Amino acid sequence: MNSTELNQSTVTFCLLDLGYSQIFNTCLLEVAVILFLTVLIISGNLVVIFVFHCAPLLSHHTTSSFIQTMAYADLLVGVSCLIPSLSLMHHLEGLDEELTCKVFGYMVCVLKSVSMASLACVSVDRYVAVTRPLSYSAVVTPCRVRACIAVIWLYSALIFLPSFLGWGKPGYHGDVVEWCSSSWSTQPIFTAFIVAALYAPAALTVCFTYAHIFRICRQHTRQISERRARFGRHEPEPGEQACPDKRYATVLFRITSVFYLLWLPYIIYFLLESAGIYHHPAASFLTTWLAISNSFCNCLIYSMSNSAFRKGLKRLCLLCIQRSDHTKKPSASTQQTCHV
Repeated sequence: MNSTELNQSTVTFCLLDLGYSQIFNTCLLEVAVILFLTVLIISGNLVVIFVFHCAPLLSHHTTSSFIQTMAYADLLVGVSCLIPSLSLMHHLEGLDEELTCKVFGYMVCVLKSVSMASLACVSVDRYVAVTRPLSYSAVVTPCRVRACIAVIWLYSALIFLPSFLGWGKPGYHGDVVEWCSSSWSTQPIFTAFIVAALYAPAALTVCFTYAHIFRICRQHTRQISERRARFGRHEPEPGEQACPDKRYATVLFRITSVFYLLWLPYIIYFLLESAGIYHHPAASFLTTWLAISNSFCNCLIYSMSNSAFRKGLKRLCLLCIQRSDHTKKPSASTQQTCHV
């Protein structure tokens, strides 16, 4: 082996090829990005899960079941992000690269599929609540919600199984392992299958449901305004509450803009590489972890937009502060529980 080959063999594999791999033995920028997102994802979703468990009143909302499912899936995404960090820091060198790559890629793809499907179910749940308010409780029952969540997990687990049979690469989540980037290629047929079976239906469902929610609420508000103008009433009668257009418009904007902002670059690159049009390791890294950052944004969009959740979080913070004060000054009130 000559000196040139020796230098190449000692260079650390880094997707963001900025030249520091020739100096350091660790991909510093990649590790920093992944660890930063890991902390955000884990901490954000732990707060969501903790608030839901300590605020039983939140569990009475059907949407909360899907939000909690999404939070658990996103939390596991954050925990799994520790694997590429350890790989980049050369703590997984004893493991089989191919198996590690496939298992990690499959696991993250399944979890992101659960998160994306839960996101779509939230929009469907709100659509049914707006379009069929009188029969909502009969249509959306706890049993059906649990069955829907089970189907989400099962469908997500099955849809990516063909990747183990050599049909194609499901994503770039494992590309921090060198085998994933150099020896595992995407296939146009499998990519088209994933887009048609997961990405497109989820995106279309979100757009359809929230667009109709916005339209129905705007129409409802217009009818109430016309009725008040005709009969000269300024105060709404009981049960005649206007649909909050501004609130729904804000939620619609957040959902569609954040979803497409974070996932669309990943999907576009996925299609371009599968078709053999464009391939670049840095592009795969950036689009992948931009999409994974959605696991943190989910808890902000869907939980923080819930007024009951905000009240539960505020009450929980106050109780934590009180408990912290009481540890310094013991009293009988230290027996408070976390229930809101």
